[in-house]
Amino acid sequence: MSAPELTVWYNTRCPVCDNGIDWQRRKLIELAKAGRVAFCDINDQPDALAGHGASLDDVRRRLHATDADGKLIVGVDVAIALWRMTPGEGWLASLLGNPVLLPVTRFAYDRFADALFSWNQRKGHW
Repeated sequence: MSAPELTVWYNTRCPVCDNGIDWQRRKLIELAKAGRVAFCDINDQPDALAGHGASLDDVRRRLHATDADGKLIVGVDVAIALWRMTPGEGWLASLLGNPVLLPVTRFAYDRFADALFSWNQRKGHW
């Protein structure tokens, strides 16, 4: 079997992240069963993305993924890739991932991710 089109790494100890990915995974159940997308808990393999220069805290701060070629994808670009794969959500990827809005989308995601990371640190979600 070939590598999944997208392997998403996320922090299951973050309740917001875990619920968001669980919601998305349910929408992509058929793709997951077919091996086209995989969801992995970074806490189970903290060094999984070290070869890409991504630390455990990097993944706890922002979504990370690798594509079938092993290319690293980070932040809102992971969400956009998931939306492109999700039936009925391609419009969201097109809207928020278009060249005009993408810088704003990335900025908003990064600020939210920073705030969520800080909240997780304060709450001890490690």
